[in-house]
Amino acid sequence: MRTKIIKVGNSKGLILNKTILEKYEIGKEVNIRLEEDHLVIEPMNNPRADWDRQFKDAKPTGEEEPLIPDVFEDEDLLEW
Repeated sequence: MRTKIIKVGNSKGLILNKTILEKYEIGKEVNIRLEEDHLVIEPMNNPRADWDRQFKDAKPTGEEEPLIPDVFEDEDLLEW
């Protein structure tokens, strides 16, 4: 599909026709990322839609490391 780049204020944009918006369920936001020499446009309908299921399915393995240490390197361990 070929489309023209249009001026939008001080920026530029492109128009996606209704068929594309409906087919790919594109709402108010998209994620655009650069891959080598092209852009990938992905719909962002509900980015957290599946989080509740994923959290329920996540089970600790006992091999997790804490993200924040209990004691920082520069912390004084002496009693006050």
